[in-house]
Amino acid sequence: MSVAAPETLGPALLDRLPAAVQKPAYDRAALAPGMAHLGVGAFHRCHQAEYTDDLLSLQFDRWGVVGINIRPPNLTETLGRQSGLYTRLIRENSHIEARIIGSILEVVDSQARAAPALDVLSSSDIELVTMTVTEKGYCHIPSSGELDLSHPDIVHDLANPQTPRSVPGILARALEQRRATHGQPLTLLSCDNIQSNGIILANVVRAFAQRRGNGLADWIEANAAFPSAMVDRIAPAVTQDDLDSVEQWFGYRDAAVAVGEPFRQWVIEHKFAGRMPRWDLVGATFVDDVTPFEHLKMRVLNGAQTTLATLGVLAGLEHTSDAIADPLLAAFIKCMLVEETLPTLTPVPGMDPLTYVEQSLGRLKNTAIRHRNHQIATDGSQKIVQRLLNPIRDRLRQGESIALLSVPVAGWMAYLIQASEKFGRSWPVSDPYAGKVAAIADATGRDAKALVAGILAIDTIFDPGLAANDTFRKAVTSALDGLLSDDPMATVKRNLKQADTTRLKRPARSA
Repeated sequence: MSVAAPETLGPALLDRLPAAVQKPAYDRAALAPGMAHLGVGAFHRCHQAEYTDDLLSLQFDRWGVVGINIRPPNLTETLGRQSGLYTRLIRENSHIEARIIGSILEVVDSQARAAPALDVLSSSDIELVTMTVTEKGYCHIPSSGELDLSHPDIVHDLANPQTPRSVPGILARALEQRRATHGQPLTLLSCDNIQSNGIILANVVRAFAQRRGNGLADWIEANAAFPSAMVDRIAPAVTQDDLDSVEQWFGYRDAAVAVGEPFRQWVIEHKFAGRMPRWDLVGATFVDDVTPFEHLKMRVLNGAQTTLATLGVLAGLEHTSDAIADPLLAAFIKCMLVEETLPTLTPVPGMDPLTYVEQSLGRLKNTAIRHRNHQIATDGSQKIVQRLLNPIRDRLRQGESIALLSVPVAGWMAYLIQASEKFGRSWPVSDPYAGKVAAIADATGRDAKALVAGILAIDTIFDPGLAANDTFRKAVTSALDGLLSDDPMATVKRNLKQADTTRLKRPARSA
């Protein structure tokens, strides 16, 4: 006797879900599209889509989301077939909370050609575009934030502006179509984890439009807004175990499950071109300046994540929770944040920095969030500027030690170097600069001084002033030499001990 397969999540199943699964508290059939989102991945589904779902439950309005899929995987085959419905799981150690999010109305696939995305983005119904396209999606130069005119997709799009494939090209073309058809203004809100993300988005779109000519850049200046935003929630890549768990616990299939931690935060610059969803009514914060919030989050939480990811891999550890559970790495990361990172920050209203450090490290200990170190290390070249290099620059200007902050910079280098032929390709990596670093490693071998010289010469990551700083070069070279040895954690221990000695010698502050 065959057993019937569990039903797949969809609108027809909503009324028959078990009581343990929270459902949308509004009439989803009455929801109309008002915004689009580029990159409907796990983070969006755990963050902006959930905030929007909260707002629709509190204050129903025309803010349905049209998801636009521009990169693999093809979400129209999963999320799209479920009419945009999916299960958002909150997991913290043994605690589990399930909720169906209903704010995404449909998913449009635009991987093969730009036309479907452009049809949505140029529609007069769309008043806002949000995006999570990862750091490299902006086609910018990490060290300066400017449009990378040598990027292959940008070269293609400038030559073929009506069939773009890059995010700047798609957005510029959509704005051009809006100008030609109805002239409605548009707010473009980056939700990617990039410092000054609104400024960078504006830079790349306007620079692309300037190259196009025909007055488009001036029209964008007058009719589009690019607010910056700080977003925060840990949402690891979903595993098959996560998908199977929903079926096991709740009795239905969901091919678009998203998993996140309980904590969430969204700080948005109050700079809009038209109507904006009142996300501030459901926990988001509208501010005049996002910068202090960005610096705190990127340098503390994200700096800790990048450090633990690369050093964790070098230590043979699989997940962030494994790395923070290691006594040496836990002591190192806390000392680095308190002694070297916090002094580079400007005060954040209503937030104690030491408390924030403890809260951030506590979040990373969550054993239910199986965040792989290799996943966090992905595209590290796009992340280290704001997370590590900027605080290092500030420390050097202050004439203070970088004994700890230099270690994760060397850790990023060691992580990519060990994917080279000379090092036996210890693990596969995903980073736009992986090939360049591997070529340097293949040419120089294990000579740490030559490796650092070659990598610091990549001026799209390391600005020349920092790369030429003797203190920085020596600190990174010393750390890299140790991290490439048979006992990389000995370097972590040595630098931690050095920092402890420096702290003990420091004169006590007067009351």
